[in-house]
Amino acid sequence: MRSPIRVVLADDQTLVRAGFRSILDHEDDISVIAEAGDGSEAVRLAAAERPDVVLMDIRMPVLDGLEATRRIVADERLRDVKVVILTTFDLDDYVYSALKAGASGFMVKDTEPIELIHAVRVAARGDALLAPSVTRRLIGEFAARIKEPPPSVELNALTDREREVLGLVAAGLSNDEIAERLVVSPATAKTHVSRVLTKLRARDRAQLVVLAYESGLVRPGWLG
Repeated sequence: MRSPIRVVLADDQTLVRAGFRSILDHEDDISVIAEAGDGSEAVRLAAAERPDVVLMDIRMPVLDGLEATRRIVADERLRDVKVVILTTFDLDDYVYSALKAGASGFMVKDTEPIELIHAVRVAARGDALLAPSVTRRLIGEFAARIKEPPPSVELNALTDREREVLGLVAAGLSNDEIAERLVVSPATAKTHVSRVLTKLRARDRAQLVVLAYESGLVRPGWLG
């Protein structure tokens, strides 16, 4: 039997943490192992507990969620720790910054319980929470602010097929959807994505999205 997904909750509101804990601890494959009331404590707990996923609020005292995310991502010892940013739609300006900081994705605080559970599972397995069309639209909106993307030497290491795969990942497609679009097997699609991650030294699929937009390889709405 596989070990449960270990989660740290980081939010300055006790009731929010209690609500999330009650939802997640009800699942057999998820266990909330610690709670943080500010960003600094979240960084400390991530280092001490090495969770699989940190659910990180943005607005917290002492250290905000974006800086806490940057510090966790910058620590090579915590490479396997995935951070999911908690946000609300009136804070959309934080979305692109969160992904650039190294978050594996983001979700709204008033999400349905089933979506919270799904988010934890998706992040734990290394996928990005970027599939919903609204998410792609938001990323596209903020990536569009980059007027003239600088030439990316890193992308030169990719084959034409790998560039194509990177573009599809940036559009929010899953491995199965990439396989269908390219008419290859899911295993082949997964291999392509893994090679792109390795060549670009990216932490996860969310970082690939940022790289694709910043390099100019992908433009908002290019996939339709």
